Amino acid sequence: MSGTWLPPEQYIATLPKATVYGCLFVTDEADQPIQLRAARNPDLWQWPGGNMDPGETPWQCALRECREETGLRLTVAPCLLAVHFLPPLGQWTTHKIGFIFDGGRLTRQQIDSIVLDPEEHTEVAVKPLDVWRKDISPQSFARLDAVARARRTGAACYLEQTTLP
Repeated sequence: MSGTWLPPEQYIATLPKATVYGCLFVTDEADQPIQLRAARNPDLWQWPGGNMDPGETPWQCALRECREETGLRLTVAPCLLAVHFLPPLGQWTTHKIGFIFDGGRLTRQQIDSIVLDPEEHTEVAVKPLDVWRKDISPQSFARLDAVARARRTGAACYLEQTTLP
């Protein structure tokens, strides 16, 4: 900007717009990532999560979306594993910023109790990282691997995506 002062409402109008999502990275007790197959795109595997509703924080969003998409009411404390930035891509015309939280390790009983919303997801899968590597796109695997590493090391990561998976 030129250094000219603008009233807040005018300045805000010049800034890029973004949507925000929150999601939970969950594994089984052996640290095998759990993902959900997207109903609208069967090649896409996702973590429980979605876009924030008005008045919600990313953490509240992640918990709500997990409950809506899986039926699970997780009671873990917020622990950020990654921030994910996406520029406008394809038909999505705004930036997108995601907060990926640690949803913990689920017991076999919890995994078996998952009830999917068929409008959102068609399948739950629990697989070791080396199997996920074969089953998802390289870009999706890079994100999965980085988030799994963040959980192992305790150091949150920053991810940028510049193309569609």
